[in-house]
Amino acid sequence: MSSVSPVPEGMHSLTPHITVNNAAKAIEFYTQAFGAKEIDRSTTPNGKIMHAVLQIGDSRIMLNDEFPEMRAPRAPSGDGGLPFAINFYTEDADATIQRATAAGAKLTMPAQDMFWGDRYGQIVDPFGYRWAVATRKENLSRDEVNRRAAAMFAA
Repeated sequence: MSSVSPVPEGMHSLTPHITVNNAAKAIEFYTQAFGAKEIDRSTTPNGKIMHAVLQIGDSRIMLNDEFPEMRAPRAPSGDGGLPFAINFYTEDADATIQRATAAGAKLTMPAQDMFWGDRYGQIVDPFGYRWAVATRKENLSRDEVNRRAAAMFAA
């Protein structure tokens, strides 16, 4: 029996791993906007980031520069038109969105109180990723969420 944990310490079973143009600048942005702490970084001899790990709140995200010569994933075009968002629960969604936009993110949905109990808004970071920034304000039953959703859609 191995003494090595199948999930490394500090990691969760699922971890976003994103490709960006200029990973060093992305790390600076995530540090300024979201309070990220750099855990690890591996670079090529010319300084491109092959792999980095950041801690944001209680979760980690991995990122790297593009390496098209290795048939690796490409960075998004920058418009936030990806088929997903990275959901970020934080103590203060409004303050986090304000820091992110001050650091260069584009506000796409101002924070507002939502029917499911979150204060919620969205930004697109300078690297093309859409972030849904939320703070839980109320713990609601599924019946209450459904009732509020029906009332909102009826209006």
